[in-house]
Amino acid sequence: MASKQTKSKQSKTLQELFHDTLKDIYYAEKKILATLPKMAKAAQSEDLKEAFEKHRKETEDQVERLDRVFEEIDKKAQGKTCAAIVGITDEGAEIMKSYKGSPALDAGLLSAAQAVEHYEISRYGTLIAWAEELGLEEAVSLLEETLEEEKATDEALTKIAETAINQQAEAA
Repeated sequence: MASKQTKSKQSKTLQELFHDTLKDIYYAEKKILATLPKMAKAAQSEDLKEAFEKHRKETEDQVERLDRVFEEIDKKAQGKTCAAIVGITDEGAEIMKSYKGSPALDAGLLSAAQAVEHYEISRYGTLIAWAEELGLEEAVSLLEETLEEEKATDEALTKIAETAINQQAEAA
């Protein structure tokens, strides 16, 4: 019996792993779409509110790109629960609750948002490498576009943190 299980695990392909990971990031992007308006509402800094709003619009485009990647591999666009993003967004919700009205709230929101960005950056980088290996040229292009947006969002959040938010949290 053990050898049968080992054989079935060995027969899993990179294509299946790509599909599973695509479902994972699809779920994550949908979860982020639902979370960003709450973070924007909670943010005290106008710059941070605007950054969350901008990223919400980008995330909508990113979901559309993922839909196109699913089409390229001839699979239905669907997510599967991503424990990592659930944990990160739960952490963000806890920060919103625990630090509401405090000078450290925006610093906490930035931290949670960057945790999301770093997760996405790692996932998209992996998906691009696998799509290249699988010869999925359109997927590579679509995923690279999203990866660049995620990196730009991370950089923008870092600038907001460095220019005002962290100092405000510290000064209080």
